[in-house]
Amino acid sequence: MKQVNAPEAPKAIGPYSHGYISGNLFFSSGQIPANPDGSPMAEGIEAQTEQSCRNVGAVLKAAGTDYDHVIKTTCFLADMNDFAAFNKVYEKYFTSKPARSCVAVKTLPAGALCEIEVIAEL
Repeated sequence: MKQVNAPEAPKAIGPYSHGYISGNLFFSSGQIPANPDGSPMAEGIEAQTEQSCRNVGAVLKAAGTDYDHVIKTTCFLADMNDFAAFNKVYEKYFTSKPARSCVAVKTLPAGALCEIEVIAEL
């Protein structure tokens, strides 16, 4: 196994890494819409989804892969009423349409509206 930490993604806010490579697969931690420069999160589901997707892209790049090699995503929403707006942004990044689970949760770290984690092939 090899630990992955992406310099272009926000630092982890807890005792975990951005992800791990095991064999030919990369497993990411969930990426909330935190800004890598530490500035406050944008407001609204569309802007937050954009940032979460960019953060996923940064960890994929650090692992040596990209969006086209994502096999599975797990998406967390603070409000399932944001599902359609989330999808409009998500589909711009995940054009290969990987398998996906999307669930509503009570709360997300730092008051985020969404979080995305991925499994990708190298």
